Amino acid sequence: MSDFHSHTAPGSHEVSDVSEAYEAPRAYEAPDELRPESRVVHPPLAEATGSRPLGVPLHQGHLFAFDTGDALAEAHGGPDGAFFYNRFGNPTVRSLEQAVAGLEGGTGALATASGMGAITTVLLALLRAGDHVVAQRNLYGGTIGALTDLTERWGVEVSYVSGDDPAGVAAALRPRTRVLLLETVSNPTTRVTDLPGLIAVAGRAGVVSVVDNTFATPLLCRPLEHGADIVIHSVTKYLGGHSDVLGGIAVFADPELHRRVWRRSLELGASADPFAAWLTLRGMQTLALRVRRHCETALDLAGWLAAHPAVTAVHYPGLPTHPDHELARRLLPDGHGGVLAFDLAGGREAAATFTESVRLASLAPSLGDVHTLVLHPASTSHRQLSDPELAATGIGPGTVRVSVGIEHPEDIWADVRRALAKV
Repeated sequence: MSDFHSHTAPGSHEVSDVSEAYEAPRAYEAPDELRPESRVVHPPLAEATGSRPLGVPLHQGHLFAFDTGDALAEAHGGPDGAFFYNRFGNPTVRSLEQAVAGLEGGTGALATASGMGAITTVLLALLRAGDHVVAQRNLYGGTIGALTDLTERWGVEVSYVSGDDPAGVAAALRPRTRVLLLETVSNPTTRVTDLPGLIAVAGRAGVVSVVDNTFATPLLCRPLEHGADIVIHSVTKYLGGHSDVLGGIAVFADPELHRRVWRRSLELGASADPFAAWLTLRGMQTLALRVRRHCETALDLAGWLAAHPAVTAVHYPGLPTHPDHELARRLLPDGHGGVLAFDLAGGREAAATFTESVRLASLAPSLGDVHTLVLHPASTSHRQLSDPELAATGIGPGTVRVSVGIEHPEDIWADVRRALAKV
C-alpha cells in the first residue's frame, strides 16, 4: 500500500513522515493516530464473537480489500473465490445462491438482477451464432421474445415443440442443437411438462436442458432430479413473495457449467443486488407456509370457477379435467401451484371488465405474491405474440390469469364472484 502524502491539516501540526506512524489497518480496525477526517472514512467493523446472527447479514458494500496482491489475483478465479467486487460475488448474494442451490439439489448457483437476466445470461453463455434451440411452445412471453431476438440478430434457430411429446423433441434435434428450454408449469395455461421424458431425449444427444421452475418452486418440483442441467427462477415471484424485490437465479448440476455461465455473466453485468438478495432470503423463510396456502386456495378457486356459468374453461393441473392432471400428480405430488387461468366467453371485453372490477385482488403484472393478482395475458405478458401464436399456446382472447395470494379463500372467491357478475 502506498504511503499517504504528508500534509498540514487545519489546527494541527505537520507530520514529517506519516508512514512511520501509520500501518495499513485490517478492514475491521483503524489506528488511533488517524485524524478525524480519516477516521470517518475507516469506521470499525464489528465481528460477531461468541454468537451468530439469526438473519443473513446485508453486505451492501461492493469493494473488499486484501493484504496481498496474490490473494486479490486469486479471487478472480471462479464463482466460489474470495469476495473483491460485487459483480464477481458478494457474501449476501452468495448466501442466496447457496440457499437456492441447496433447495434444488445443485452444485452451485448464479444470482442475477432479474428473472430475464438469468434466462438471457444462460442463453448467451450457451449459444453461438447459427446454433439451434428446441423450446417448449408454451413459454413465458419474455422468454419467447429473447429467443426471437437471438434469431433475428444472431441467426439462432428455434424449433417449438409440445411439452408432453418426447418424440417431438427427438424429431426436432439437429447437429447444432445446443439447448432444450422448458418450463415445469407453463405460463399462463398451466400445462405441465413431461420433464423426465423430454430431458432424457436431450441428454442422450448431449443437449443442455434448461428448465424455468418459477411456477413450481423447489418445494413442488426439483428438475435437477429429473436430469435437468440448469434450473432458473425469477426470484421476484414465489421465492421473494412480497412484491418488494426483483431478481433471478440459475442453479447448476455441473460445477464446470456453472463456471462457464458465471464467466459470461461478468461481461453481461446482470449481477444481483445485495439488498435484493437479502430481501429474497427473508422472503424464503416463509416459502413453505406460503406455497401450501397458495396451492390449497388455488384448488378451491379452480373448482368454484369451473362451476360458474360465465367461465368456459379452467386451466389448473389440480383439476381432474386438466389434460396434464395425471402427469401433475406424479411430477408435483406435494401440490399443483398457486397460478390458474380461466377463459371468459366474452373475449377481451369480458376479460377487461373482470380484471378492472376486482377489489381484493389487484390488476398487476406478476405472480407468486402474498396478494392475489389478476392479469390478461393476451394484452400484457404475451402481447408479443400474434393471434395465431396465442392460439397455438392455448391463450384465448378471454383468458385471465390468477395468481392466488394468501388471503382467506372465501374472501378471494367473493371478490372474484362479484367481478364475474359484471361480465
